[in-house]
Amino acid sequence: MDSVILYIVMALGISTVLNLFFKKIGVSSIIGYIITGTILVYAFDLRHLNDSHTLEHIGEFGIVFLMFTIGLEISLAKMGGMKKEIFLNGFLQVALTAIAVYGISHYLFEMDENPALIISLAFSLSSTAVVLSYLKSSKEIYTPYGQKATGILIFQDIAVIPILILLGFMTTQGEQSISEVLIDTATSAFVVIALLFVVGRRVMTWLLKFSASSEVDELFMGSVLFIVISASLLASYMGFSYSLGAFVAGMIIAETKYHHKVEVDIAPFKDILLGTFFIIVGMKIDVVFFINNIALIIGIFALVLVLKTIIIYLLLRLTSAHSTSLKTALALSQVGEFSFVIFAVAFSGNLLDKELGSLFVLVVIFSMMVTPFFISHINAIVDYFTHEEYMSLDVADFASRENHVIVCGYSVVGKFVTNQLDMLDAPYIVIDNSPKHVQEALDKGIEAYLGDMSKLAMLDALHAQSSSAVIVTLDNIDKKRAICEAVIKHTKDVNLIAKVTSLEHKNTLKELGVDIVVDGKIEVARVLVERMITCKLKT
Repeated sequence: MDSVILYIVMALGISTVLNLFFKKIGVSSIIGYIITGTILVYAFDLRHLNDSHTLEHIGEFGIVFLMFTIGLEISLAKMGGMKKEIFLNGFLQVALTAIAVYGISHYLFEMDENPALIISLAFSLSSTAVVLSYLKSSKEIYTPYGQKATGILIFQDIAVIPILILLGFMTTQGEQSISEVLIDTATSAFVVIALLFVVGRRVMTWLLKFSASSEVDELFMGSVLFIVISASLLASYMGFSYSLGAFVAGMIIAETKYHHKVEVDIAPFKDILLGTFFIIVGMKIDVVFFINNIALIIGIFALVLVLKTIIIYLLLRLTSAHSTSLKTALALSQVGEFSFVIFAVAFSGNLLDKELGSLFVLVVIFSMMVTPFFISHINAIVDYFTHEEYMSLDVADFASRENHVIVCGYSVVGKFVTNQLDMLDAPYIVIDNSPKHVQEALDKGIEAYLGDMSKLAMLDALHAQSSSAVIVTLDNIDKKRAICEAVIKHTKDVNLIAKVTSLEHKNTLKELGVDIVVDGKIEVARVLVERMITCKLKT
């Protein structure tokens, strides 16, 4: 017991010191956690714990809470609107990547069929923990490429289930027919969905309402933890991953009025458990084996990165803009944490040689270590290669600019706003993340830029702190909320004005502290009555 406490204290101390240092030099905390795990293993000779199922389960709950928070962002209605991103793009990405990797492994490198199949399935997945952590913290989850990346990652997490079923079928060698496996899985899926959406929805709503009415934060937090863990255990008991149950629970709570409070309260648990997950990843690093095979590991990683980038880019380019497709492809080009699960099942079923498996586990770890370094620079990389004039801001032009109006969004309402500002002869600029809208504004001689107003860099570049007002005309409440949060956080005396389309959106922005919220329906009603008062009576 004393040893366990010592290991925990050392992990906390080492990770804190490393991440404080890494934060100063702009390196992701994920790297600090992974290095912490490696240091612990060699400092206390804990290599015998590398295959500990208990540690793996503890670490996996970092992914569980991450998927729960993603579920909070994606309600049933929103998921219905993301069918293309999740089921079409996601399926094609996993299938095409797996086919390509299998072909290279089996025919080019002459691997046996089973190892080639396992490697192809593992490498078709990307890192939910790394990518979604970055997208959420940077607010890029609301951008077009963030939405596409999120949709594909959701499908990948769902795809883990049939992949593990396939590996189980290969391990049992025919003890159960594939049709029986599929029927059992479909039945289990129906039971899980029925329990969570029919019974679980009512229980969750009642529990959150009851605990919130008590006005005791500990009770509310305990209720949330109970919901997350119960849903995860139910999904696991029925043969699915823990994270899938948590994701569904998050989607259910997203339909309630408590989802913002739940997301804020659960954040510390998610971050701590995610850190634990990456520490356990670091514990799997065999430094000697890594050094001896570093050239091969880097070569395999580079091959996978290029291959996945090309496949995802070409897939998305059919329906999306060049910059969006390339950003999504780069964001998903790495290998994910669920590959560990696939390799572990393959080891236990004697489907994969241990030395070969160790090599590919290190490729996954190396991928997860490298990804945080370049994922934060994806926008800069893509902007460099696109060479579109309106994508670059000359910051010097804004150095002395004051009292200008920033119009976020140049869709229908944005166009009317700029017309009114033109009539008042007020100085303004337009910012939009749609190349089409930006080009429309430029064609009319309007000063417009492509970018995301929820980014601190964009706020600084546009000198938002010196502007007279920021007008948000977007319809999407998530993007609108992200922009309002950023403006309120990074500016002090700027008037923030936002358009809303429903009472729920209005209350959401009021809670953030938005200065002026304009409800389109109320304004139309006011104008109608004004016109009625001023019109002449008919005789």
